[in-house]
Amino acid sequence: MIDRASALALVSAEHPNPGLLAHGRQTEAVMRALAERLGHDPELWGITGLVHDLDYPRTAAEPARHGLALREALPEGALPEEALYAIAAHNDEHTGVAPQSAFDFALRAAESVTGIISAAALVRPDRMNGMAPKSIKKKMKDKAFAANVRRANILECEKAGLSLDEFLTIAIAAIAGVAAETGLA
Repeated sequence: MIDRASALALVSAEHPNPGLLAHGRQTEAVMRALAERLGHDPELWGITGLVHDLDYPRTAAEPARHGLALREALPEGALPEEALYAIAAHNDEHTGVAPQSAFDFALRAAESVTGIISAAALVRPDRMNGMAPKSIKKKMKDKAFAANVRRANILECEKAGLSLDEFLTIAIAAIAGVAAETGLA
């Protein structure tokens, strides 16, 4: 499996957009925290979160390829099949690859929640400091707020084995941990 430094180098080379790089770092942080809580491999889950959008710059105009073209962008054997499947399933609306495992649902929920938490942090005077799950739940009800975030994907945290409140608590803490390097401090 690819190590984190190599994965970060690949992502940094492919993502000239700082926002997309920040999204990958935030997803990595959330996935590592979820793996620890759910008893899975934090390194595997974290690296999968970090690279899940690696092919996005190449596939933005072809949504049906996003998540599938990643295999072409990664070195042979960089990720195990379960990680490649989770990445393809994170975009199942376009790829047709249905999420099945806790890993798949965790990635879908994690990468989606970064958008709403980031948007909420950017409109708060204290950014991530003091953010609570109830404020994110309130923002989730406002369909105009962070309108591109798929709320249904966030709710799939339950299929990964976590209540929404626990998931949001974990996600907020994980993103707070990388806030300074992802523009949310």
